[in-house]
Amino acid sequence: MELEFGLDTFGDVTRGVDGELLTAAETIRNIVAEAELADGVGVDFFGVGEHHRREFAVSSPEMVLAAIAAKTSRIRLGTAVTVLSSDDPVRVFERFSTLDALSNGRAEVVLGRGSFIESFPLFGYDLNDYEQLFEEKLDLFVRLLDEEPVTWQGTLRAPLENAEVFPKTAGGLRTWVGVGGTPESVVRVARHGLGLMLAIIGGPAARFRPLVDLYHRSVTTFGTAAHPVSVHSPGHIAATDDEAWDAAYEGFEAMNNTIGRERGWPPYSRARFQNDVGPAGSLYVGSPERVAAKIAETVTTLGLGRFDMKYATGTLSHEAMMRSIELYGTEVIPRVRKLLADR
Repeated sequence: MELEFGLDTFGDVTRGVDGELLTAAETIRNIVAEAELADGVGVDFFGVGEHHRREFAVSSPEMVLAAIAAKTSRIRLGTAVTVLSSDDPVRVFERFSTLDALSNGRAEVVLGRGSFIESFPLFGYDLNDYEQLFEEKLDLFVRLLDEEPVTWQGTLRAPLENAEVFPKTAGGLRTWVGVGGTPESVVRVARHGLGLMLAIIGGPAARFRPLVDLYHRSVTTFGTAAHPVSVHSPGHIAATDDEAWDAAYEGFEAMNNTIGRERGWPPYSRARFQNDVGPAGSLYVGSPERVAAKIAETVTTLGLGRFDMKYATGTLSHEAMMRSIELYGTEVIPRVRKLLADR
């Protein structure tokens, strides 16, 4: 399989040219335009995350992806991620098989437990069941992927007997599981025969190599299907390093400090940001040359089949993100391919 390149967004509510925050509706319409551009410049995948809090505009990714499907022709469309633990596997499958029909077979899904917990009380789930909810629902979802009648029983959802879901997909639903870095989660992905997507949002990519090796060993042990490994990491591209750093810093600072106040993180600083954009950090921020070199290194180190750059962070403007997407498709992706070919 040829190396794929994706873009992800959580639908961060951004600032307009006047410096004021846009509405969630304006942000969502901008996401559709960003996806159109990504399709036009040759990006392979576009992912939209699910959140249920004021900083993010998208609570129903499938609706946004359906709008994107109508305006694009080739780019694959999915989530980053779908919080399966607080949703129903049958409804998730049906929504994505519907997206698959609308997009002519371009739908895929990235499932996750949810690093944000707002959806659990919102939809009536007990956080004490956090682990069991995901284990049971993932088990059911994997059975639904066969697109045959399903008989299933768990402890936290009503059982199914010879149940069939519709519509059917054109050629199956490509499914990944987003993992933050625990060995147990990696083994679970391998056991179910799904694709592994590593969310690397801190530290060097090399520290995740043992998890990639564990995934491949586990696939062999379980005898399940082997899939490419993907990485999701934040980034931003501009004409020069300084321009990219200056544009991106405010958004990274705002988002880190907002979440940090809830989770007990220390205040974000420019010094930490500069470390994060360097070789030892997980941010792919800079000129096309810098970003391409860092992506190529990560792909080589981890043996990836896909790299997804989370191009939206905090209040970074729509205009800056559009330029970043353009550079990603027209300059970064070709540079990475050449660097890898030269190696």
